[in-house]
Amino acid sequence: MGESELSLPKVKGLFITGTDTGVGKTLVAGGIAKLLRDSGKRVGVFKPVASGCEHTDEGLVNADTEFLRFYSHCDHPLSVITPVGYVTPAAPAVCEGHENRMVDFEAIADAYGKVCDQSDVVIVEGVGGVRVPISRGVDVLAMAKWFGLGVVIVTRPDLGTINHTLLTIDAVRGAGLELAGVVISGYDAMNASLAEETLPQVLVEWGDVEVLAIVPQDDESDVEACQLGELTVESLGDCDWGELAE
Repeated sequence: MGESELSLPKVKGLFITGTDTGVGKTLVAGGIAKLLRDSGKRVGVFKPVASGCEHTDEGLVNADTEFLRFYSHCDHPLSVITPVGYVTPAAPAVCEGHENRMVDFEAIADAYGKVCDQSDVVIVEGVGGVRVPISRGVDVLAMAKWFGLGVVIVTRPDLGTINHTLLTIDAVRGAGLELAGVVISGYDAMNASLAEETLPQVLVEWGDVEVLAIVPQDDESDVEACQLGELTVESLGDCDWGELAE
């Protein structure tokens, strides 16, 4: 499939990606969705492809999708919020061969249209980082271009993250996408190293990017348990997500 072959509705929203897997992008996406909902907006959430799913009465279900639906109060079935799921915990392009089932892009387009029809703003979450392969010739970055939303990069605070974050920033800008900014997730102020303390300033200087929020380490936040802690929500609350999503 070529990058221009999937036509999606153009709506207000944000595309949430990460520098890697497990950096907290689902927590951030869910927190943004909650804040937008609390402001009175009808919030749609969408995670087009997920791996590591489990078989349930609602079909193949991913904990990320359940978390996003719960905190957005989105009424759609989980199979609409995430129309393509795999059991194998791997990149979707790997799952395709392992489970002998190709990513259904038309199902993604159909489901996204349903979400957009009932939403004032949509939060879309990718899978892994921007170069994770989805299917032949399509990675997360290509998918982000289809959605055409401003991109929020979620990154970790610890040593080594500068390189990953700057490379992700370069990839997003190189694809011609609007970069809304960066969120640092999992910051432990009590035990922060010099590298962690100086990370926001380094990203601003070297990445020419806005640090939208610094989310602290929050033991009350747990995607698997569908819990979003107050510390996480409060740390995201200083940013005007509605304006960014315009």
